[in-house]
Amino acid sequence: MKIQNAFTLGLVATLGVGVGIGILGAVVSLATILTYIGVALFIALGLDPIITWLERNHWPRWLAILTVLVAVLGVFTGLVFAVVPIIVDQISQLIELMPTLLNQVLDQQWRDQATKNLGGFVDVNEVYNAILDYFRDAGNVTALAGGALQVGIGIASGAFGAIIVLILTLYFTASLNTMKRAVYRLVPATKRERFADLGEQVTGAVGRYVVGQITLALTNGVLSFIFLNIIDAPFSAVLAFLAGALSLVPLVGTLSGSVIIVLVCLIPGLGSPLTALVAAIYYIVYMQVEAYLLSPKIMNRAVSVPGSIVVIAALAGGTLLGVLGALIAIPIAASILLIIKQVVIPIQNER
Repeated sequence: MKIQNAFTLGLVATLGVGVGIGILGAVVSLATILTYIGVALFIALGLDPIITWLERNHWPRWLAILTVLVAVLGVFTGLVFAVVPIIVDQISQLIELMPTLLNQVLDQQWRDQATKNLGGFVDVNEVYNAILDYFRDAGNVTALAGGALQVGIGIASGAFGAIIVLILTLYFTASLNTMKRAVYRLVPATKRERFADLGEQVTGAVGRYVVGQITLALTNGVLSFIFLNIIDAPFSAVLAFLAGALSLVPLVGTLSGSVIIVLVCLIPGLGSPLTALVAAIYYIVYMQVEAYLLSPKIMNRAVSVPGSIVVIAALAGGTLLGVLGALIAIPIAASILLIIKQVVIPIQNER
């Protein structure tokens, strides 16, 4: 249709831009809900290989789904009633220690000793003076009060989000095949079989990646808890949970968690230089074992992505969507490479 009237053309163009802005605004407004859906779908794809494995071992699909869902609920309940109380208790202990730590910080001798323990790389006295200057600014104190309120709201939102994600995960896991068949029907019949085959390969790769990443995180968390208890590190449950959670983030997660744990072990009154040294040696060894033994074994059949693409994808995903983006960037990159290999290249070869 040709529009020759300038006014009509301008009106149509304005309406088109308005609709586009409205759609973008709706997406921004629904960002949190879309994130919940994305996380739940990601987890559901991770549970699907387990259900498929049970089906291959002659389990009826309904029983396989029921077993996996019960297991997920059991793990969630176990975390809530077994792990969370320990973490809360240790956080309470940390809060009780805060006055003692504060008195130590106020002591010049303690600051000098802390600087020495850190090898002189960080001057604790300079950090201390900078913090004092920061708190002398009334505007900063007001901002901190508002920030504390936002943290409380964030914790409540996180708990609510976790429940929503759990409910969506249960639904997506139970109806994943139905959802995939519905998507496949949208493709023309002549291309449907090929599209379905490619879709199964993509979802399978994503699912295996999720299982592999969760396995690595659980391995790091459990081994960290055992090791930190052996060396009598402070707040072992909190630090082990932190190590496992950060291990979900590709590339830098394990390293970040290890650095935080070593620094906590260096704090006078909580740990000691010897404890920090032992922890540093352990995590250096563990990272080598994870990189050259655990990760290749666990992730071997999950995704096949060149190292350079892994780094670029993780950085891009983290920049765009934060932690969630870093988590899903690698399987998305693997899916794109799979599509290029099986669709784009064959089409180019036919020309």
